[in-house]
Amino acid sequence: MARLRRKACIALFLFSLFIFGTMMGLRTLKPSDGFSDLAPGLELLPMIGGKMDRRSVSRDTTVSPGQAQPAGSNTKAVLSNSGPEGTIFYDVHIFYYVWYGSQHMDGKYIHWDHILVPHWDPKIASSYPRGRHMPPEDIGASFYPELNPYSSRDPDVLESHMEQIGASAAGVLVLSWYPPGLADDNGEPAEDLVPAVLDAAYRHNLKVAFHIQPYRGRSDQSVHDNIKYIIDRYGDHGAFYKFTTSTGKSLPLFYIYDSYLTPPESWSEFLSTTGSHSVRGSDYDSIFIALIVEERHKHDILAGGFDGMYTYFASNGFSFGSSHQNWKAIKAFCDGNNLIFIPSVGPGYIDTSIRPWNNHNTRNRVNGRYYETALQAAMNARPEIVTITSFNEWHEGTQIERAVPKKTVTRVYLDYQPHGPDHYLELTRHWAEQFNKEKEQWLI
Repeated sequence: MARLRRKACIALFLFSLFIFGTMMGLRTLKPSDGFSDLAPGLELLPMIGGKMDRRSVSRDTTVSPGQAQPAGSNTKAVLSNSGPEGTIFYDVHIFYYVWYGSQHMDGKYIHWDHILVPHWDPKIASSYPRGRHMPPEDIGASFYPELNPYSSRDPDVLESHMEQIGASAAGVLVLSWYPPGLADDNGEPAEDLVPAVLDAAYRHNLKVAFHIQPYRGRSDQSVHDNIKYIIDRYGDHGAFYKFTTSTGKSLPLFYIYDSYLTPPESWSEFLSTTGSHSVRGSDYDSIFIALIVEERHKHDILAGGFDGMYTYFASNGFSFGSSHQNWKAIKAFCDGNNLIFIPSVGPGYIDTSIRPWNNHNTRNRVNGRYYETALQAAMNARPEIVTITSFNEWHEGTQIERAVPKKTVTRVYLDYQPHGPDHYLELTRHWAEQFNKEKEQWLI
């Protein structure tokens, strides 16, 4: 009887081993095995409701600065590339700012001397200090940069930034952009810096997309003019980012910040195929991504003719769009309407150095745990692209750029301790790699 039980156990073990081996073999199959002519899961539904399915993945071939992509070149989408700092991923985008100036490079500090923004309610405003920061010891940020209060025009700074972005594994920097001669209320025009940014990005195999900021007089027509200007001026550069659609088209991608300031009826004149100055089907056709803040914005974005939506803000719960718990529902809405959903994640949020009354929106970094929670929430929504807020928006404390401990007579800055200055670059790389591994599993 004991011998029979032993034989039965051996048979059961061998059968279990066979099943386990079979399952592991199936898991190693790639979606392209036997289907090499298809981009995994993307060409199956190229048209939805008569509209091109723009949901796809990133960039194809790399060309040298100023060189146009050859006609008829391979447009198969590529998610990653090798850079000087290791593998980078073109489905991880990171917001980047060039509005900083230093005494040494610019003759004065720009943006580091940010004003203390008064609250819109005079009664509340009266309870908080007013004035302006006094760099280099006192800057408009709660953390202190390893590079000190730098100038975005410093070539060494630009090179360091590209190296850090490459180290983070983000493949696309999303450049905050104003038209020539324009800037935000606390800055100065910086459009002339774009060529230097493109050249520096190219040296690190990074790509550059554009983040169109709100400016006085911005409208659907002025944005149309902006798009023409950017594509005509920079579209042939080897670092100019293009998104490969499921039909094989390679199109520029633009993020439109505060898109809700313009009504959807106006946007549709520019973004719908029947609009009075439609960009669709023209040499300037692109992928346009709008900002979702309130829930109703998703319907406005659809009506306006946009191709997708992003959330930007790194403060979980600050808005409908930035609340992690809403991302799966937003993704479902986008999937049902042929739109791209791009969640934005950040390491934390603290803007009290410039908005002292806004403490309730502060999100503590908890040594990186807040960031990892946000990254996991983004992956749970299964997006095609994830954006990082931000590389260097120091005023709002969302930066992953290297920061160092700093103490002055009047201030003690926050820092990344007990970790080192590279902590958030390293976390970003870890999660970028994990994101791409999981994407492979989603398509199986």
